[in-house]
Amino acid sequence: MAIAKAERLMNLALCLLGTRRPLSKRELRGSIEAYMEATGEDAFNRMFERDKDDLRELGLVIETVENLDGETGYLARRDSNRLPPITLDAEEAAALGLAAKVWQQARLAGAASGALQKLRAAGMPEAEDSYDDRHSALEPRIPVHEAAFEPLMLACRDRRPVVFDYRKANAARPETRQVEPWVLECWRGHWYLAGWDRDRGAERVFRLSRITGKVRSRAGAFTAPVPDVVTVRETVESWAGETATRSARIRLRAGCGYPLRARAQSVTEGADGWDELEIPYGHGLDAWLVEFGPDVVVLDPADLRADVVDRLRAVAKG
Repeated sequence: MAIAKAERLMNLALCLLGTRRPLSKRELRGSIEAYMEATGEDAFNRMFERDKDDLRELGLVIETVENLDGETGYLARRDSNRLPPITLDAEEAAALGLAAKVWQQARLAGAASGALQKLRAAGMPEAEDSYDDRHSALEPRIPVHEAAFEPLMLACRDRRPVVFDYRKANAARPETRQVEPWVLECWRGHWYLAGWDRDRGAERVFRLSRITGKVRSRAGAFTAPVPDVVTVRETVESWAGETATRSARIRLRAGCGYPLRARAQSVTEGADGWDELEIPYGHGLDAWLVEFGPDVVVLDPADLRADVVDRLRAVAKG
C-alpha cells in the first residue's frame, strides 16, 4: 500500500511539473491510473486532495488557477520548484558531517550517509573531521534503542495519528493513548514524544521507553493545530525536568549520582557516607530520581518525596 501511494504521488508530481497549462481534476484523473481505478467521484476527490496536501507538505509548490470558464486547474512551475546551487564552506561541511554521525545507531544512518555522498559528488568540500572515531574519545551519538522511535518518527513526518499503550512511572498497568504526534526530542539521553492526546484533549509528552507494544497508525487528519517547533521543544524541556521552578534537598550516597551532582546548586559532604545536595526542582524530577534507586533519599519538599515513594512502590509491584 505504501509503494502504491508513493507511485501515485510521483505520477501526480510528474503531471503537474510536466504541464505548461493548469490541469483540471478531470484531466488528472484521466492521466493517472490510480485515479482511474478510484470507485466513485467522492473517493477520487478525497484521494486527490490528500495527495495534493502530501506533495505540498513535501515541499512541492502547487498553484491553483481558475480559467475563463471558471474551472479550477493545477500546475507546479519548474522555476518555483528548482533548488538553487548548493554551496557550502569547510565549516558548514564539517557541521553536516558531524550531524550525519549522530544517527549511526538509527535507521537514519543510511539516509544521512547517502545525502553526504551526493553533496560531496556535487562539490561539497572535504573538511578535516576533528571528531574522527580513530582519534577522539568522544563520539557524537544519539542512542535509539526504543522500538517506538521509527514508527513515531515517520508519523511525525507524515502527520498521522497513532495509538499505543503507555505505562506511566507510577502506574501498575499501561493505558491506551490516542495521540497526534508533533515532534521527537532527546533529553538526558532519553527520547520524548510531544503531541496532542485526543482522549484528554490536551498537549502531552510521552517518554518512549514507557511505550509498550507496537505503535499503530490511524487514518484521518490532525484535529488540533501543530504549534511552532520552538514552543514544542520548550514543552518537552519542561516535562523532562529541565525547567526548574524551585529547589529540592536530597541525600545522595557518596560516589554515586554524578549527573545529579553536576546540576546541584550546593553540595554538603557528610561523614556517614551520604552527601546533602540542593538541586533544581522542575517537572519530571521525581521520575529522574527514581532511576538512582536506593542511592537517593528525598528530604524535601514533601510532595516530591511522596511522588518518588509512589513511583518506587509501583516499580516494586512490577
